[in-house]
Amino acid sequence: MAFHQKNPQRSPNQPLQSRSETPGLEAAHAPEAVERACLSPHPPMFGSLNEAPAAGIPGSPESPQSFFSSSVVTTDASSSKSGEESSSQEEVGSTSREVTLEALDERVSSLVDFLLVKYREKEPITKAEMLTIVSEEYQDHFADILLQASERMEMIFGLDVKEVDPIQHCYAIVIKLGLTYDGMLHGEKGVPKTGILILVLGAIFMKGNRATEEEVWKILNVVKLYPGKKHDIFGDPGCLITKHFVEEEYLKYQQVANSDPAQFEFLWGPRTHAETTKMQVLKYLAKIYGSDPSSFTSQYKEAFEEEQERSQGRVATAAIDYHGLS
Repeated sequence: MAFHQKNPQRSPNQPLQSRSETPGLEAAHAPEAVERACLSPHPPMFGSLNEAPAAGIPGSPESPQSFFSSSVVTTDASSSKSGEESSSQEEVGSTSREVTLEALDERVSSLVDFLLVKYREKEPITKAEMLTIVSEEYQDHFADILLQASERMEMIFGLDVKEVDPIQHCYAIVIKLGLTYDGMLHGEKGVPKTGILILVLGAIFMKGNRATEEEVWKILNVVKLYPGKKHDIFGDPGCLITKHFVEEEYLKYQQVANSDPAQFEFLWGPRTHAETTKMQVLKYLAKIYGSDPSSFTSQYKEAFEEEQERSQGRVATAAIDYHGLS
């Protein structure tokens, strides 16, 4: 599950097209990296993230089974006799490798559980503690395990695992994109829900700064979130996006003008505009799509112009403050 890799279903040099060039983020163009982050056979302790993975996903280059493939294959190769294995021995080796990969994935899930508890308790995290969770047997794979655990924290929960002290190897977990909301008090208490919020914000931006309810649910359906159906980890997603995110002023939820029968749409709320930027959201989307922000042509232009306006506004404010003090 190496999220930095390109989408295997398109050319590495082919960017995901912007809304002006394609019908938009339909289900086929949904954030597959987020989907794969939810497909671990060892979900977090808060409950099952979703059902079993769909056919074909386990064999994809970015599936959980392939994340550690290079290091494990090297280990298997060094312990075998080149050119002397029978077909039956090869079958045994293949089975052994699968078990080993599943065990490594289980270590990743255990580390995610640990990181979630530390975030909830607002406690510092040390490498020594994480190595204890990983266990001595898998410490040679610690860097890869931490990478994948960090990616799951990012894609599923909207949290960023950062090393804040490289000398003492201390880590901190912060909410992504400059947001200050984690949803811990809403829905299923004790579970960060910023990941869902970021997906909705991204869908709105990619759809021209307003997205219909249907368009938003197409994206959320990919990560097994459905209207009217309680999720094992996140609770009622419909209540989250139409009530709690709206009450927190991250989203606006309103009727589409002149729609009959009535349809509803989502827009960014004032708190979103105050805490993050379109460029930050675009960079996050580009990462999960394995692309570059500039590949989203129209959105990148819009985000860049907003960055310039904000910069000019800061310069003007600083000039006013300076003259006021002089």
